[in-house]
Amino acid sequence: MTATSFTDFALALADAARGVTMSASVKLTAEDKNGGGAFDPVTESDRGAERAMRALIEYRHPNHGIRGEEYPERRARGRYVWSLDPIDGTRSFLCGLPSWTTLIALLDEGKPVLGLIDAPRMRERFLGTPGGTRLLSDKGEAALKTSGCTRLDEARFTTTNPYLFEGAEKEAFETLRAGARLTLFGHDAYGYARVAAGTVDLVAESGLKPHDYNALIPVVRGAGGVIGNWRGEDEFSAGQVVAAATQELFDEAVGVLKAAAV
Repeated sequence: MTATSFTDFALALADAARGVTMSASVKLTAEDKNGGGAFDPVTESDRGAERAMRALIEYRHPNHGIRGEEYPERRARGRYVWSLDPIDGTRSFLCGLPSWTTLIALLDEGKPVLGLIDAPRMRERFLGTPGGTRLLSDKGEAALKTSGCTRLDEARFTTTNPYLFEGAEKEAFETLRAGARLTLFGHDAYGYARVAAGTVDLVAESGLKPHDYNALIPVVRGAGGVIGNWRGEDEFSAGQVVAAATQELFDEAVGVLKAAAV
């Protein structure tokens, strides 16, 4: 089986998550997973959406592994593992903002081969496979391609939160921000979706976990973009991620960021 064999199932997983997140009460409460450090919220909607997706995987594909944000890993009995982030952007979710997403990825022997960025409030789904990236929305289905931007001084740049960077990372980020044409904040994984759609040119972030970045990789690459670490490599375990519309823009961004790469 290939990655495209599982696209309908990935969409079914997104439907299951939406059944929980879109029915959430307006008055939301959150626990702090960080225990006194920087606020790291989790809601019952996070947990409920992941439970719904896990139950569907266990029923339809009992040999597949599961690695989610909220619950322990279920080991695979075979080559396939599902990576799940039920609500990426929980702070936005808590504030009633629409840019939060559900992230779903299929890993084949550890490599992301299918990625889905589902933006329920936007009624948009960005589905990436080796055959390309598509936007599914109320307007229908459309193939996506990145903007073609090749220069930092012409780039529309975004990151989730500038205050997440410290020390050398902060210095590198500030240099990148100063060199970009414009900078936007606060979009979490939706920023990578907009790179695929061609309306954002560059994203750089740090501190990401596998459930944060696995789905992003096929979506960006399927649209012709480039995504890697701050050294320009195809290895993400340090959590430093940069995505760009073109190889030229990626290389220029890496030239700024590599001094702070770990």
